[in-house]
Amino acid sequence: MRRPLLGVLVLALLFVAAPGAARADVRSTERLSWPARHLGRQALPERDGWAAEGAGTTGGSTATPERTRVVRSRAELIAALGGDNASNAADATPKLIYVDGAVDGFEGPDGTSLSCADLADPGYRLDAYLAAYDPAVWGRVAPAGPLEEARVRSVTNQTRQTQLNVGPNTTIVGLRGARLTGLTLMIDRASNVIVRNLTLVDARDCFPAWSPTDGEAGNWNSQYDQISVRRSEHVWVDHNTFTDGDNPDSAQPVYFGRPYQVHDGSLDVTHTASLVTASWNRFTGRDKLLLIGSSNTVGPDVGRLRVTLHHNLFDGVLQRLPRVRFGQVDVYNNHYRLGGSDFQYALGVGVQSAIYAQNNFFTLDALVDPADLLYDWGGTTLTERGSWVRRGDGPARPVDLLAAYNASHDPDLGADAGWTPTLRREPVLPAPLVPLLVGPLAGADRLPI
Repeated sequence: MRRPLLGVLVLALLFVAAPGAARADVRSTERLSWPARHLGRQALPERDGWAAEGAGTTGGSTATPERTRVVRSRAELIAALGGDNASNAADATPKLIYVDGAVDGFEGPDGTSLSCADLADPGYRLDAYLAAYDPAVWGRVAPAGPLEEARVRSVTNQTRQTQLNVGPNTTIVGLRGARLTGLTLMIDRASNVIVRNLTLVDARDCFPAWSPTDGEAGNWNSQYDQISVRRSEHVWVDHNTFTDGDNPDSAQPVYFGRPYQVHDGSLDVTHTASLVTASWNRFTGRDKLLLIGSSNTVGPDVGRLRVTLHHNLFDGVLQRLPRVRFGQVDVYNNHYRLGGSDFQYALGVGVQSAIYAQNNFFTLDALVDPADLLYDWGGTTLTERGSWVRRGDGPARPVDLLAAYNASHDPDLGADAGWTPTLRREPVLPAPLVPLLVGPLAGADRLPI
């Protein structure tokens, strides 16, 4: 029993904020504090989730002084990533980037703020789009024609502006208070990447697509994740905060009887990506969070999509915590604070998925039934053990979530995902200890930097 307690104490000491951390006006690496220098060069510890397999994940820890930068703007971030956003994804030179202050994806070349109207194609207007493709007029078929083509061109404009391409062998770490607003970090064909200590805010889509056959009544779908991992391996996402800030989906209008969805995922792992560890992150007040696997098509994703999620806080969020297709996904020691009439589910069991969920703690309001924490997206089985639930004002108690689900839903889900995780750095904590540790320590600005 001494070893788990020692691990808790060591973690607590590691994450107490150190005095003398770099101030928000730091402009050169020469003025970085020792903790900032140390954390910037830190690689993923051995055995810390799937991203530690094989050679592990080192990011830009070996970056030369010339490729070690402190950035304060979109232009400076693009320059530090290689200089040209169109080609930065192929820049494999080790690079270490510190973000100081707020970087806005809607910042124009001259430093002025851009609006959605500035990015719109001349042929696109939302009011005209709504009039043309109203299902009462257009029917339940996909939009087509000049207005839809103008919307697609508008999306292309926004992608060039707000989607920043990250190349291999990169570490991006935020100094205290660092924020990325209105942008996507695209990690595509770019293995060995570390992203730490950032607050990612409102990666909004100015031009959502209307999909009339998505669900019974159709849906608006947006394109931009806050971090998207595609066709990449060895990615570590640690101590970040994901939020929509003052632009939540709940505040969006309703068109065609459906919410106008302007946000997609927080951290999506798709298109054959694999070997990802997401640890000590805080997801707050968002709808869609973690999509692992991009489609139900049996093909290249089989044997990929291996992801570890540990010591994350899911706070006031609605779905995909995570939703999994195909992958072996280790979900342990996470704290879920869930509730409200819009809540949908926590663990989405998709096609050929293999979720291993252990010792997670669920704090639920009275509207959420533990039987509804799981959702069957075409999967057949998962391993779930050691879960604890506190519902409303009641006491915390162990709950067999799989048994609760199977008692209320058909068909039953099987109880064996067919594998046992081996890549775990510390012993798994008893679930009742998880809120005590994860609440204070998960998210941005908890590292000593």
